[in-house]
Amino acid sequence: EVQLVESGGGLVQPGGSLRLSCVASGFYFGDYAIAWFRQAPGKEREAVSCISSVNKEYYSDSVKGRFTISSDNARNTVYLQMNSLKPEDTAVYYCASDLVCTTNDNDMDYWGKGTLVTVSS
Repeated sequence: EVQLVESGGGLVQPGGSLRLSCVASGFYFGDYAIAWFRQAPGKEREAVSCISSVNKEYYSDSVKGRFTISSDNARNTVYLQMNSLKPEDTAVYYCASDLVCTTNDNDMDYWGKGTLVTVSS
């Protein structure tokens, strides 16, 4: 059974940092791209970042320079290091997998249940 499990969300002040983790199981991690999406209250889900099976990284313009995605294949884990957080980063963050990186969430095959990030003073 394919599973993606996110962790690391929480409450942080503006300007702070968090590191999200996505642990994958049930498939060969190295063959797939892993993406992070987020959905803020009342808004559509949007692509945040993605790392391909050959470790090419992609970022949305809204997080470029502040967020860093990385992969630990030995641990079947993808991380999203989030720095200089802003209130507008508040959302439920989901990891998802597909063969290639894409910004279209309809194309992703598997999803985690999400982890809530709240940026507030």
